[in-house]
Parts: sequence; C-alpha cells; structure tokens
Amino acid sequence: MKNFVVKTLANAAALAVAIWIVPKITLTGDSTGKKALALILVALLFGLVNFLVKPVVKLLTLPLFILTLGLITLVVNALMLLLTSWLADKLDLSFHVEGFWTAVLGGLIVSVVSWALNVVLPDGRD
Repeated sequence: MKNFVVKTLANAAALAVAIWIVPKITLTGDSTGKKALALILVALLFGLVNFLVKPVVKLLTLPLFILTLGLITLVVNALMLLLTSWLADKLDLSFHVEGFWTAVLGGLIVSVVSWALNVVLPDGRD
C-alpha cells in the first residue's frame, strides 16, 4: 500500500511539473484545494493507464522498439498522456493536454521527474 501511495504522489508531482513547465498542459479549478484533488485524481488515472494500457501497447509495438532503439517510448508516453487527458475529460476532471507534440514534451518531463522521484522516495519494501 505504501508503494502505491508513493508512486501516486510521484506521478502527481511529475504531472504538476509538466503543468508548470508546458503552457498547453492545463489543470484548472476554482481553488487550490480543488486543483490539488484534481491533480491527485489525474495521477491515479495516469497510473491506471500506465498499469493497464501501456504494457499492451509496448507488446504490440515491440518491433518498433527494436527498430528505433527505444525512441518509440517517447511516442508511447505521449499517447498515454493523451489518453489520460481524454479520460480526464470524460470524468469531468479539469486536466487537458493540447496536441501531440505537447504530449511528447509533457511525457518526457513526466518520465524524467517521476523517475527521479522514484529514485529518491522510499519504495515501501521493508
């Protein structure tokens, strides 16, 4: 359970950094509390998308991973971020990613920040 909470908080922080850096990734809300709640819910949604959809996409695009020496990962991460944005819209969350290239940059930022935070934060395996 602790590992799940740590990974969700790391995703939330990584998404917050992407929202802060990339102008076309937005999170709107009336108050700071509503924005924080929406960010946590989007981080949960992003984690769910990465857990359920990303392995299937990676398996189906395995030849492209080999052919591009892994660079297709940027496209897969962008697609996961766009899918999260679409699902957030359907769930009436105030998170939006505008366009594919914005998603590529956002996915890169989220990946780097999430990786760094997962290295620093405890993983709950005691």
